[in-house]
Amino acid sequence: MWISVTLLADADRAERLSDALMDEGALSVSIEDADAGTEAEKPQFGEPGMAPASLWDHSRVLALFDKDADITSALARASGAVGFAEVPPFTLEEIAEQNWVQLTQSQFDPIRITDRLWIVPSWHDAPNPDAINIALDPGMAFGTGSHPTTQLCLEWLEQTVTPGISVLDYGCGSGILAIAARRLGAGRVAGVDIDDKAVEAARDNAQRNQVEIDLQVSSAPLTEQFDLVVANILTNPLCVLAPALCGHVAPGGQLALSGVLDTQTQQVIDAYAPWMTLHIGKTHDGWARLEGTKR
Repeated sequence: MWISVTLLADADRAERLSDALMDEGALSVSIEDADAGTEAEKPQFGEPGMAPASLWDHSRVLALFDKDADITSALARASGAVGFAEVPPFTLEEIAEQNWVQLTQSQFDPIRITDRLWIVPSWHDAPNPDAINIALDPGMAFGTGSHPTTQLCLEWLEQTVTPGISVLDYGCGSGILAIAARRLGAGRVAGVDIDDKAVEAARDNAQRNQVEIDLQVSSAPLTEQFDLVVANILTNPLCVLAPALCGHVAPGGQLALSGVLDTQTQQVIDAYAPWMTLHIGKTHDGWARLEGTKR
């Protein structure tokens, strides 16, 4: 049994309050938008190279304590440490012991990409045994098949990959796109990521799916060209990588980009214009997939 404490704080003190609560024995602390679910909700997005966004004007600080902790004293000391004259309004909730593994697994069901392509967690049976079923569990690297940008790229691969074709997955994360390309019949498939932990996760996932993929950290030189290049990253790095990604597309080859918001498509199209003409292939839940063929 644990006790969850929820306090309200402004943007200037929410993070300092969370640190103070940890100093006072909290087992964990998180910060949320207190206006979430209302018209005042403020989504936050961040990309490499951007200044970090400030916290919400109305923040909700959630701290988890052991059931035997002296919570009253801990809240008083933490609140005083960040300048509150008294403890902010708070609520308490008992958190019972649960089977967290089972609870987490229950949140991930098989994902249908198309009739012939599914993403299936290891604890589920394949809904369609005759389909191409990629075994993939949630992990530290991005890419479980649930995010709209991943689905947009998987759909493109399902429509575009032909037997023996070469594919580069740039920013491979969990390796889901590279694995899908291989299972769809591609020949040479390579995956690149800036994070060595992601490359390690992708290698494990490739072994689980019994496919061979050449995986490497992006700091290593990669000079060859591919028939298909797919990159599911974010707008700013995609723009910076425009000459490099276009350089990896073979003449007559195709490029697909995602991780781009609907409102950012023209920015990316303009960044790639010197090398390739891109167009919007499909949108899904506010995200877009851009496609092009190398001249």
